[in-house]
Amino acid sequence: MICAMSYNDKHFSMEFFPPKNEELRVKLKDTISKIGALGPSYMSVTFGAGGSTQQGTMDTVGDIQAAGFIAAPHISCIDSTKDSVRDMLEIYRAQGIDRLVALRGDIPEGTEGEIREFMYANELVEFIRSEMGDHFIIEVAAYPEFHPEAPSATDDIINYVRKVKAGADSAITQYFYNADAYFRFVDESRKLGADVPIVPGIMPITNYEQLARFSDVCGAEIPRWIRRRLEGFGDDKLAIREFGLDVTEQLCRRLLDGGAPGLHFFTMNQSGPTTALWKALDL
Repeated sequence: MICAMSYNDKHFSMEFFPPKNEELRVKLKDTISKIGALGPSYMSVTFGAGGSTQQGTMDTVGDIQAAGFIAAPHISCIDSTKDSVRDMLEIYRAQGIDRLVALRGDIPEGTEGEIREFMYANELVEFIRSEMGDHFIIEVAAYPEFHPEAPSATDDIINYVRKVKAGADSAITQYFYNADAYFRFVDESRKLGADVPIVPGIMPITNYEQLARFSDVCGAEIPRWIRRRLEGFGDDKLAIREFGLDVTEQLCRRLLDGGAPGLHFFTMNQSGPTTALWKALDL
């Protein structure tokens, strides 16, 4: 039996994606209100490839602020220009935003190899710092199980260190279910001089097929024993949720007890799974 511990010195944040229509926007506002009642440090909002959801990101950020919570928009630099990023930064600064998640973003299919004003996330971080100084707290991405496009594990860690040295304040990881991968990534990046906080990204397990699709695309490993157990539940949604809650709760406790500075929950715009995990952890 796992005993509850106090994690009052940790920081916890939530992530949402922009809804596709007004009906989903209304539902998300309700989710934001329910999640906000838990008291997260901030709520981040994702940004689509090639700027496909820029307005949606801005609208969702506005909804979070209107509800009285701290918002942190994602900024993707692929297919963005310095002028467009500068304009976006000015808008967010005028809105009172002081935290950003700076990412390279996905390269649109068929455009690999094209020369762009921004090629990598470290260039975006450098630009934000040159334009805005220390106004924004800048989060960047980290990949404990390594980015699927990285030539090697060493290259991926070096790329992460570049982002930190460009001016990032902290990092949020891709989700994972192997705590050892996280702790090893933290140790190796610190050896290279990147000692900013690295916050584990947590994906609640509620739907095996959906999780498998996401994981195949982003390179996150689902350990074989977890895959086999989830496969064995078939269409039993309740069993999947109960097993998923147990797995992620134990993962979170090991991470927090091992020194992780907090947790970043990928909510998938739902309040239930994250709230259940939050309560299980006694946060």
